[in-house]
Amino acid sequence: MQLSHVVEPFGEVNVYPQTDGSTYVVVSILMEPNREGVQTGLAIDGSGSMRKAFGVTGMVSSIFASATPNYVKPVAQQMSSYLANKVDADGSVTVIYWAVGPGGAQVEEVGDLKAQIAETYDFKGPNLWGTGTQLLPAVKYFVDRFTSNEWGIYIFITDGIVDDMDQVKAYSEKLAQDIDVGRHYPVKLVLIGLGEEVDEAQLSELDDLDTGDIDLWDHKMALEMKNLAEIFAEAVDENARVADHGIIKDSSGKVVKNYSDTGLPALLKFTLPAGATSFTLEVAGQSIIQSLQ
Repeated sequence: MQLSHVVEPFGEVNVYPQTDGSTYVVVSILMEPNREGVQTGLAIDGSGSMRKAFGVTGMVSSIFASATPNYVKPVAQQMSSYLANKVDADGSVTVIYWAVGPGGAQVEEVGDLKAQIAETYDFKGPNLWGTGTQLLPAVKYFVDRFTSNEWGIYIFITDGIVDDMDQVKAYSEKLAQDIDVGRHYPVKLVLIGLGEEVDEAQLSELDDLDTGDIDLWDHKMALEMKNLAEIFAEAVDENARVADHGIIKDSSGKVVKNYSDTGLPALLKFTLPAGATSFTLEVAGQSIIQSLQ
């Protein structure tokens, strides 16, 4: 189970209750990926259900435009400029609209945007709104287009209503297998739910998809994100060290993990005893308490 209320500097906290009453915990430290050859992509849902989020009313007269704000535009500007400036190896992010056209089965290319262009780009929606919401064509667009990168991070903004979930799951399982045996470079796919009516349960289906040792999908809710670095909560390098020392204690104050000899990694794994309701990370003179509730 992934905890919904996480304190900084943690990115994600996943808890796994064990049969003996103990809890196995996997925690990522919030940080931007620091890998050479990173390719980034941003795919924005262009299906008909997103029209309202883009501020499209269907009114002919422009005098009604101010009454329907474009909620997608500032989010897309912020995310695309962030990816281009902070993450992408060549300083640009590939942006597309997905779920456009008949059946929502097409993609519409926006282009490769540098950060300066992305932060002021007018994301006003696709030329042809989709009549369905198919995610697989957008996933395949990035995977098939970029074949020689060292790492790929592709973000999908949506209102959470996906029509081809079974096909996406099947494709994801095969892609994860290819990554696991080295036939494909590592990929991280992140769904960002936008809007008050987003179907988070459907986003969680992919996040919880069992793809073995390759954790392919993650999901976030735009309204709950405090820091854009949260996008990369699961895209951490397990070999990275974020501090020279660190200690994990359970809710009774007992040390359950000591990183004094190895340094504090970006991905923490430890077991809490039965009855533990929280854990504490002591690092750099600070004590960070994370509840398991």
